[in-house]
Amino acid sequence: MRPRSTLPVLLLSAAACTTGPSLENRGEVTAPPGDSKHLTIGSAGFTESDLLAQMYALLLDRAGYSTKIISVTNREIYEPALESGQIDVVPEYAATFADWLNAKKNGADATPVGSPDLAATMKALRALAEPRGLTVLDPGRAVDQNAFAVAAQYATEHRLKTLSDLGRSGLPVRLAAGDECVQRPYCAPGLKKTYGIRVTAVDPKGVGTTQAKQAVQNGQDQMVLTTTTDATLDDFGLVLLADDKHLQNADYLVPVVNRSRAGSEGVRTALGGLNTALTTADLARLNEQADSWRRLPEDVARNYLESRNLIPRD
Repeated sequence: MRPRSTLPVLLLSAAACTTGPSLENRGEVTAPPGDSKHLTIGSAGFTESDLLAQMYALLLDRAGYSTKIISVTNREIYEPALESGQIDVVPEYAATFADWLNAKKNGADATPVGSPDLAATMKALRALAEPRGLTVLDPGRAVDQNAFAVAAQYATEHRLKTLSDLGRSGLPVRLAAGDECVQRPYCAPGLKKTYGIRVTAVDPKGVGTTQAKQAVQNGQDQMVLTTTTDATLDDFGLVLLADDKHLQNADYLVPVVNRSRAGSEGVRTALGGLNTALTTADLARLNEQADSWRRLPEDVARNYLESRNLIPRD
């Protein structure tokens, strides 16, 4: 099966320079939700996001929409593009996105609004998203938290089971992560503040990418930022360190849409079926199929939706 085509990131470069029309024209926020039949779905470029974007596209195609997928690896670029309507739908994580929008509005030192409390997090997220012309749909059952992994041998050598253990060890840590990790409170700043971990540098290899995990495997880096649904850690000889002081919030999957183009009940209904079906365990297995079994994300997404009777079998 031919994979669904994606658009180049360069198409969105101009979007990073604007916060979109929603902040300039409140009429777009109060106007009736739009229902464009041609929708662009954004993926953040890692496996899980690719899988979710493919599922969103298949569900929307089934509901009568025409879709295309664009891969943009940096939230600092794709979120303004979502506001401006260059992207219409994107899979997000409730607490992380709430804190990101909060920092964008109130500054990097703003008190975080994401928390383990889903209801409180969603309330804060929607309050921040609405003035920007964004609608946050209902969260699903699947939750994915950020997590940190080290080489199993390294953990054994230094008797590490938790992030607190790593902090107490005083070991210098070069962290493989996205470049935004330098500023985001759940990442390098949080590791230093909450656990006292000596993060000496952030190696910008992405979140849970093969390159990032290989860097820890070969000793170039000591720790990698990944997720709790990463199904390939064993393949690289890596183990998770427990977040024993609860630095990370429970990040439930939420579709976020541009209200003026994709805020309709049709979009909400099409994507709502996935919310009731997809579990955290399902998501981990889908990640494994794409990452370890090297199956195409579109094929994995299609087979899953067919198995849950969310789309008809070909």
